[in-house]
Amino acid sequence: MPQLVAQVREVLEKITADFEILLVEDGGPDQSWTAIAAEARKDKRVKGIKLSRNFGQHYAITAGLDYAKGRWVVVMDCDLQDRPSEIAALYQKAVEGYDIVLARRMARKDGLLKRMYSRAFYRTLGYLTGSRQDESIANFGIYSHKVVEAIRTMREPIRYFPTMVRWVGFRQTKVDVVHGERETGRSAYNFRKMLRLAKDIILANSERPIYAIVGIGFIVSLVSFIAGIVVAIQYFLHKIQVAGYTSLILSVWFLSGLIIMILGVIGLYLGKTFEAVKDRPIYIIDQTVNATED
Repeated sequence: MPQLVAQVREVLEKITADFEILLVEDGGPDQSWTAIAAEARKDKRVKGIKLSRNFGQHYAITAGLDYAKGRWVVVMDCDLQDRPSEIAALYQKAVEGYDIVLARRMARKDGLLKRMYSRAFYRTLGYLTGSRQDESIANFGIYSHKVVEAIRTMREPIRYFPTMVRWVGFRQTKVDVVHGERETGRSAYNFRKMLRLAKDIILANSERPIYAIVGIGFIVSLVSFIAGIVVAIQYFLHKIQVAGYTSLILSVWFLSGLIIMILGVIGLYLGKTFEAVKDRPIYIIDQTVNATED
C-alpha cells in the first residue's frame, strides 16, 4: 500500500496540487485497512473507505465513486498492474476533449491460464450481451465528473463497471498502456468467480438467453413436426412394422431436459428480479478515514 500511494502521489503532484487518493478496502483477508489508515494519518489527501464485508470489486468501485469529489476521477486496481505512471497519459488525452479515456493494455502480464479463461469470459459475454467486449480494457481509466454523476444514478444491484461506462455514453477514447506485473497477492478472479460474474452480467444486461431458448423451442417443434409427417407417411405406406420403445424414451428424456432448462433460465431471471425488488443497499460502510460522502 505505501508503494501504491507514493507512486500515485508522485504522478498527481506533477499535474495538480488539489487531489485526493481514495482507497476502498473491500473486506479483504489481509491487513489492507491497517495500511490504508496509516497512510491516511500521514497525508490528509489519502482517504480510506472500509466496507463491512467483501461485496465484490465493482461494488467497491461504486463506493469509491460515491465518495469521489474531483473534476476527474481515475479508477484503478491497487496491485500495481495498473501502473500509476500511466495516469499522466490518460489525463493528457482527456483534456483534449474526452469525458472517458480507457487504458488499453498492450500486453497483459497475467498467467497463461488467467488469460485463457479471461478471453473465454469476454467472448461469451460479448455474444450473449450483444455488445463487443475488449479483453484488453478493464476498469483502469479516467472519467469526467459528469460521467461519474451519471454512473452514480445507476443503483441496480448487479454491478459491472465497464458495462455501466459503455451505457452512459459520452465522448470516449482509448490510450495504450503498459500492463505491470502483479506486485503482491493473487488475483481474486478464479474461473468459478468469473463464471458467476458472467452469469450475473448476462442476466442483468441481456435478453439473449430468453431468445435462445425460444429459438431452441422453435427448432425442436419444427423437427418434431417434420418427424411427425415422416412417420405419418410411413404409416400410410405400411412401412412401420414395430413401434419403437427406445425412440419414445429418448424423446421423453430429451423434451423433459429441454423443459427443465427453459424453466431454469426463466428461474434465474426471476431470481435476479427478486434480488432487485428487495432494494437492499449496494454496499455497507464499516468505517472511513478522512472521507465524507457528498
